[in-house]
Amino acid sequence: MLAAYGMYIFTRQIGLGVIESIVITIVSVTVLGLLAYRFLINRIRQHIVAVLLITIAIAMFFEQLMLRIFGAHYLSTAYLISGYTEILGVRVLNQHLLTLGIVAVVIIIVWLLLAKTKLGIAIRATAQDAEVANLMGISVPRTLLITMGIATALAAVAGIAVAPLWTIYPYMWTSPLMMVMVIVILGGLGNIKGSFIGAFIIALAEVLVVSLVPAGSFLKVVFAMLVMVIVLVVRPGGLFGVVFEEERL
Repeated sequence: MLAAYGMYIFTRQIGLGVIESIVITIVSVTVLGLLAYRFLINRIRQHIVAVLLITIAIAMFFEQLMLRIFGAHYLSTAYLISGYTEILGVRVLNQHLLTLGIVAVVIIIVWLLLAKTKLGIAIRATAQDAEVANLMGISVPRTLLITMGIATALAAVAGIAVAPLWTIYPYMWTSPLMMVMVIVILGGLGNIKGSFIGAFIIALAEVLVVSLVPAGSFLKVVFAMLVMVIVLVVRPGGLFGVVFEEERL
């Protein structure tokens, strides 16, 4: 949401070029994420529920801040790339193709980062067991700070990619948040392949609902969550997740 507003401010109000706006937006959002982690989240990172609550509180703060500054008006930004391409007789906006390309590149970069670099090994080790990672010489606080920076940078990239396709307004973050949670849980926590396949399954479920029952298209989110529940009943860890059982005395 902040990245979308950033693109609107820098391109429409200030008049900067697209490249300059993208760079400034990504840097700004990433810095905000790092500051939030350093002064708020890091103090309570051992308490998962508290972290969840404070991150939602931060999101609502920025939501109300944007509402105060811009009001409840619906805004928009220009397409990063104009025109359309005809694929199998269907006209597809080039902006949609660009967004798809950005997603593909980001997924590949994240996969290479986590699988092929020392930083990726440190991130995965810290996520699995921070105490053992610390004993193996990994700086857990530094790794978590870097992870937060990467996460907020990815969120900024997502906001920039969809800003031309969506309407920009203060509450635009709420609907994607629920769908992202459904997709990640469906695919399996911490599994990129699972999230990728889970996104396709949820998208297919939504499209089928809209196509087969046009009058009930407002129920597409309900059916998406129903798919998640059915999968979790069969596989509690998600499609590609791993269920760890605690040792019982």
